[in-house]
Amino acid sequence: MEGTTVYDMSGAHIGTVKRLMIEKISGKVAYAVMSFGGFLGMGEEEHAIPWGTLTYDTSLGGYRTTITEEQVRGAPTFYREAGYDWLDRDKERGLADHYGIPYYWGI
Repeated sequence: MEGTTVYDMSGAHIGTVKRLMIEKISGKVAYAVMSFGGFLGMGEEEHAIPWGTLTYDTSLGGYRTTITEEQVRGAPTFYREAGYDWLDRDKERGLADHYGIPYYWGI
């Protein structure tokens, strides 16, 4: 999983899966942390993108997503905050709303 390339819908490389974030209570994958930008690991940015936006494409050997690089660059990065409360649904709603997708946990 780590190191798998992420492509936009046109097939352009937009990043790489760095790790997965699993929701503690349900045990479901909630997000893939994607890295992009930088050179040789320096200057990379990391952002959580909702797991449900990724679809594996065997012809590319990576994931396709409807999320654009511009959306990722403007996304909230709350998960890196020290002491972040992982049960704070308001912040997760903000992230899902930013990407324009349904909440992975339902309403």
